[in-house]
Amino acid sequence: MSGEPSCPFGGPAPEHSAEQAHRDFSRSLSYGDYLHLDKLRSAHQPITDAHDEHLFIAIHHVSEVWLSLIVRELQAAMALLEAGITGAPLKMLTRVVRAQEQLTAAWDVLKTMTPADYLSFRGAFGQASGFQSQNYRMVEFLLGNRNPTLLRPHEHRADLLGPLETALHAPSVYDLTLRLLAARGLSVPAEVLGRDAAQPYAASAAVLEAWLTVYRDTERYWDLYELAEKLVDVEDNFRRWRFNHLTTVERTIGFKRGSGGTSGVGYLRGALDVVLFPELWDVRTQL
Repeated sequence: MSGEPSCPFGGPAPEHSAEQAHRDFSRSLSYGDYLHLDKLRSAHQPITDAHDEHLFIAIHHVSEVWLSLIVRELQAAMALLEAGITGAPLKMLTRVVRAQEQLTAAWDVLKTMTPADYLSFRGAFGQASGFQSQNYRMVEFLLGNRNPTLLRPHEHRADLLGPLETALHAPSVYDLTLRLLAARGLSVPAEVLGRDAAQPYAASAAVLEAWLTVYRDTERYWDLYELAEKLVDVEDNFRRWRFNHLTTVERTIGFKRGSGGTSGVGYLRGALDVVLFPELWDVRTQL
């Protein structure tokens, strides 16, 4: 008996026919096996009969996957920056930017849920809130938005708290970038380089001058200039995500308090004022 797939109408299957596809997965991984799709689907468990709860869970599951990828890419880029490498991290940071775009686009899908749709199941999940996302908090910490108070929602899980505590006290991606400036002979104050990483970064006039040197002589400092612009891309997209988060919440629950206990829209509006890499924005005014 021939081992060649046959056409249902007789004869061998055409070269580009679906009949040529591998069909026996008794001894190899299938698509579903490789991606553990049974486990993925089993995690989708609405707790009400509300139609839109399915959408709500799906959007948050997808967002968590993108956030996990962003964390991985940021950590890889930061390890290279810490080793003094400026070129290769650009690929990881570009991937971060593209993943951020997917995160932001997810809000547009969630906005198809009306206030009445949301209220049909909102009371069922109690105090659960995206504010408690360990992945999102890790992204913030890696980018430099530091606040020890934000560890508290994770104190009940040592496996979640530990990595966040480590990230809180380690240099951010911007701290590592400023160390590169200093290594290249640019004047970055010792108090900036040796600052308490667990505290929010404060803008420095001396750091602004260092960046002005880079931006005024891009040919000499091209790698630092390119890295700076990539960081601006990351923060630009981070701001867009936060703004879309704000507008989605406002159109869905108005000015009600958030499920996690924050003031909701008021808290999110305050987050819009956070600037991660202040001198990279200020340099544009000074050029």
